[in-house]
Amino acid sequence: MGLCREGRVKDAVELLAKGAHADPPAFYELAAACSNPKLLEELRKVHDFFLRSPFRSDLRVNNKLLEMYAKCAAMPHARRTFDNMPDRDMDSWHIMIDGYSVNGLGDEALRLFELMKECMAPTSQTYLLVLNACANSEAIEEALLYFDAMSRDHGIEPGVEHYVGIIEVLGKSGHLNEALEFIEKLPFEPNAMVWESLLNLARMNGDIDLEDRAEELLVSLDPSKANPKKLPTPPPKRRLGINMLDGRNKLVEYRLPPKIEKKVVNEQRYVPDTRYVLHDIDQEAKEQALLYHSERLAIAYGLISTPARTPLRIIKNLRICGDCHNAIKIMSRIVGRELIVRDNKRFHHFKDGKCSCGDYW
Repeated sequence: MGLCREGRVKDAVELLAKGAHADPPAFYELAAACSNPKLLEELRKVHDFFLRSPFRSDLRVNNKLLEMYAKCAAMPHARRTFDNMPDRDMDSWHIMIDGYSVNGLGDEALRLFELMKECMAPTSQTYLLVLNACANSEAIEEALLYFDAMSRDHGIEPGVEHYVGIIEVLGKSGHLNEALEFIEKLPFEPNAMVWESLLNLARMNGDIDLEDRAEELLVSLDPSKANPKKLPTPPPKRRLGINMLDGRNKLVEYRLPPKIEKKVVNEQRYVPDTRYVLHDIDQEAKEQALLYHSERLAIAYGLISTPARTPLRIIKNLRICGDCHNAIKIMSRIVGRELIVRDNKRFHHFKDGKCSCGDYW
């Protein structure tokens, strides 16, 4: 549909509401245009119109709906769609397993994988997705069992990507020494993919020495991977932090707020982590600066303007800082609501004082 290609998804949905008819390719394009979390409401409307159509059993469209729900951090909607699909293929299972994993719900992904094995044999790609799910749920033992089962039970020889998957599982669980030992025992010479994985994991865990070592080995194999930040470059322009709160079928944009009063909830053990303030100012000013982060205001507004117990979805154009990450975990426990934050790296599902990323992002 031309409107979809022009980015006018809402106009296209309005045409359907006025009685326009759509065929499977049109429904596919409509769903594909709703990949942004702020278009979740439009995606649900497209899905409703699709279910009322004579094409509701179209497998390709149903799979696209699964994929878009996952991209919108709406896995409960994806699961209901999946459970009600009259037919499923390998892509259906892969989309769901990957969707759970990307949204930090690795345990759900592994449970779904066990169901999948009852009706179809996994492939090499399936095991890549499963290892990624293990990494997101710190399931080291399960990952090693699945890795062994690939060749033993299904005759699938592990590729470089599968070995890197195990490295990711170990590293994201904080076991960098074990990851390095695993690399040293690889049945092939470690390539750039291996060292780049270890580099990112070392950086994630704050191991500077291992990061430097991995970077040196990576650059020796692929000079294009040299870190440009280590070269003298002009200072980048400051990016303005923007948050979009998705609630009550409307979007509200938040930018840097005016000065606000500081209030620390001591009983919830929130202590400002001023390491994330890079300005050369005194301690009190640093604590005040942390309160300027717009995702906190977006959540505060959402809590007072949306029904109780409903999830909040925050879209952020910058990486969430560690202090806000800790603060939002505490908020989720206090208010008893799921707070979903999409930063420029991944989805964070905060619930009951925990985040789906396991504090690694």
